[in-house]
Amino acid sequence: MQSADLSSPAAPAPVQAAHSRFFQRLHRRYAEELALLPPGPPTRAAMEAALAVLMARGPGGAAGLGAALRILRQIVMERLIVLDCDGQAPLEQITHAVTALAELALDHACQQVRADLDERHGAPQGPGGRGVPLWIVGMGKLGARELNVSSDIDLIYVYEQDGETAGQPDGRGKLSHHEYFARAVKAIYGLIGDTTEHGFVFRVDLALRPHGNSGPPAVSLQALEEYLQVQGREWERFAWLKSRVVAPLESVKGPEVQGLRGAVLPFVFRRYLDYSVFDALRGLHRQIRDHAMQRSAGRPERANDVKLSRGGIREIEFTVQLLQVVRGGQFPELRCRSTLEALQRLARAGLMPQETAAQLAAAYIFLRRVEHRIQYLDDQQTHVLPTRDDDLGWIARTLGLDTCTFLHQLDAHREFVAQEFDTLLGGAGKKQCSSGGCGGPRAQGDAAPELDSLLEQLSGGFQERVAQWRTHPRVQALRDEARARLLRLVQRTAQWLREGSVSEQAAVRLVDWLEPLLRRESYLALLLERPFVHERLLHLLGAARWPARYLLQHPGVIDELAGEALLAERFVAPDFEHELELRRTALRSTGEDDDENLLDLLRRAHHAEVFRTLARDVEGRMSVEQVADDLSLLADSVLRVTARWCWERLKTRHREVPQFAIIGYGKLGGKELGYGSDLDIVFVFDDDDERAPEIYSAYVRKLINWLTVKTGEGDLFEIDTALRPNGNSGLLVTSFTAYADYQQQRGSNTAWTWEHQAMTRARFVLGSEDLRARFDAVREAVITAPRDAALLRAEITAMRERVRAAHPVRGEGFDVKHSPGGMVDAEFAVQYLVLSQSGAHPELVGNVGNIALLQRAESVGLLPADVGRAAADAYRELRRVQHRARLNEDTAPTPLDQVRAQRDAVLALWAAVFG
Repeated sequence: MQSADLSSPAAPAPVQAAHSRFFQRLHRRYAEELALLPPGPPTRAAMEAALAVLMARGPGGAAGLGAALRILRQIVMERLIVLDCDGQAPLEQITHAVTALAELALDHACQQVRADLDERHGAPQGPGGRGVPLWIVGMGKLGARELNVSSDIDLIYVYEQDGETAGQPDGRGKLSHHEYFARAVKAIYGLIGDTTEHGFVFRVDLALRPHGNSGPPAVSLQALEEYLQVQGREWERFAWLKSRVVAPLESVKGPEVQGLRGAVLPFVFRRYLDYSVFDALRGLHRQIRDHAMQRSAGRPERANDVKLSRGGIREIEFTVQLLQVVRGGQFPELRCRSTLEALQRLARAGLMPQETAAQLAAAYIFLRRVEHRIQYLDDQQTHVLPTRDDDLGWIARTLGLDTCTFLHQLDAHREFVAQEFDTLLGGAGKKQCSSGGCGGPRAQGDAAPELDSLLEQLSGGFQERVAQWRTHPRVQALRDEARARLLRLVQRTAQWLREGSVSEQAAVRLVDWLEPLLRRESYLALLLERPFVHERLLHLLGAARWPARYLLQHPGVIDELAGEALLAERFVAPDFEHELELRRTALRSTGEDDDENLLDLLRRAHHAEVFRTLARDVEGRMSVEQVADDLSLLADSVLRVTARWCWERLKTRHREVPQFAIIGYGKLGGKELGYGSDLDIVFVFDDDDERAPEIYSAYVRKLINWLTVKTGEGDLFEIDTALRPNGNSGLLVTSFTAYADYQQQRGSNTAWTWEHQAMTRARFVLGSEDLRARFDAVREAVITAPRDAALLRAEITAMRERVRAAHPVRGEGFDVKHSPGGMVDAEFAVQYLVLSQSGAHPELVGNVGNIALLQRAESVGLLPADVGRAAADAYRELRRVQHRARLNEDTAPTPLDQVRAQRDAVLALWAAVFG
């Protein structure tokens, strides 16, 4: 055989490709046609040109199209064999070329068939005589552009709406849309799937359509939506995950296709965590393995299936798709079709270790390339390794390996894939929790105990609380499967309780937390599927009351207990903001970046980060100061991101970057935020545009709305703007010049002393560096300005009395904030020292917090020896006591004996400062 016969003229003579028996048949049959494709990878444009030549040579109409498409398929396959086996082409180059061939074939077949049907029956008509589009939806590998070289194509045909065709001019020939599109599907299959003298173009499978093979060949959009909402099964969500309109070309980019996407997305991706799909995937995987075992019964060579056997391609796809379906509702960036792309996104989202993702990607590419070589041999739709030594050696050589090395690498990849897959589904693999009895969701058997028999295993308050379920309407309304999950969770909790690894208080709080959420069965599935999450949750609930309340308000954050991010030591603002931008980009790529989705995205991210801090806090891994620092940094990040997104979406914006700043006061300014703290902020702008006041007012209103409005995901912050110039009677946003004049006592409208007290804790949160420098200068000028010390002392002590009167202490105990010797006394003393002494002592100018300022005041001689240090230590301890009381929702005053030393230290500070 001459080299010129084996390849296009510009390509080198193939060395490895010639071993393929399919390749040899192609050259015997289509030697002339092979030259129709130009050198290089076959593109859609090159295929279109070759098809046009083939059509011109043969008969017209459907007969000519069918033959031309089949010949085109043969010459494309020849090119791919050479590119892959001799040119070592990347996997995506091969799969994208096969996908492009399928899209081209379906596009031409659809156009031909609809033209023929329209001629006989008239076109399908919508309201006002508008045409009705037909969408050919590619599922699986076609939807993901991952077709192998002998793939069948899984299709679902959807038309926009029911009705009837226009008919002939004389009124005859009308068909219902149902009948019209059923005929179209049959005719398209004839052009694509029938086997003729030139073979077929693609094998076509319609089994994934609603109701499977018993359903209509084409369905209306309304019928599809109703099916997905009412009858769609869990395994179908995996099928629709990769769905994509692939033809006809005019419909792929048409606006009408958004209606189809709107029906599919809510079905595939649920709003809340969705671990209920684990059981569905187990069942589907069990069926596939059983089928593979049946096929290989008596034929051991069939057990070497690189797709369906243990550790094969299907298990990689299932691993990826499971994580996408479970988390894609909350992580929109996971909503992609490509397996390799999804692996990268899972790693970036922290849902899979980067090393694992890389190894799974390497295994996927290796197995897919092996799969292609198996199919190149005889053009058979098989994934089983050949038994002939020469064929096996040829596959190894085309991969640059000898046979032994090839088989060793194959086994290594498959073993890694199988281990990861088994671990994900709760089988043998990594240990999932530190307590006993947590081998997986079925560790205690499939059959859950009945409630009465379960109660016999319980005791104390836990038994009393669970016993109430006998008459609880939500428990009685549960489906049998969900009820079984609930009782198995109680059984596992009881086991841990007996072993002493969790407290009874935690077990009772778990029941309190579960009851309001029973309608969201996915949370039961999560806890059952992930015993270590169940265990972490119990430890968290046992540590304090407030986590249970937060989990009730934002139940979705429970999934943070399953992630590695919880193990991080501290909050990292750049990472948080980068992740938010990635998720917004993902939403934008699918046209879902509307205000509602972005509001929910911000809230989910913020709640998750607060919960991570809370979990680290109650586990004792962070001090009170570190908690406050992280919550304050998180608030800064949320403000930055929200301000940026609001500006970009403001219709009246007049510049790319706003000349605008946010100034934080109070706990935000002092970086002392707690859980649920509101934000004291002031908005200023520095823009000479004549429309600036109006534009920035609209901007601030939008920004406040984005921060405070309650959505299905809750809210972000309560915003207090009372510290702006002139308080609640002043403008919502003021020019920086007016703000500076007000603070620096220029003009008739000036700040009060209490506003200057607030300025000691003011901090520039966001804005340009120029504005930051100007604000810092104003703040320094305000707090270092000369003051009458006696008058300042009188004003601050009078203000302290007004605050105390507004917060009377009830009972015999000590209010760590408002009682004499409490935190407010220390704060007012620091503010007096800063306002009266920072002009002479620059060490007091910086906004470094009350503890550091007390220490500095003592070091420069403004406080007697040890008074400042003792007050600083006391303030730190009082904050800790307050923090723990809030975590446990304890509103009672603290017994004085517990904090007497701290009270006395603060009273000594007050006496030293105010006499």
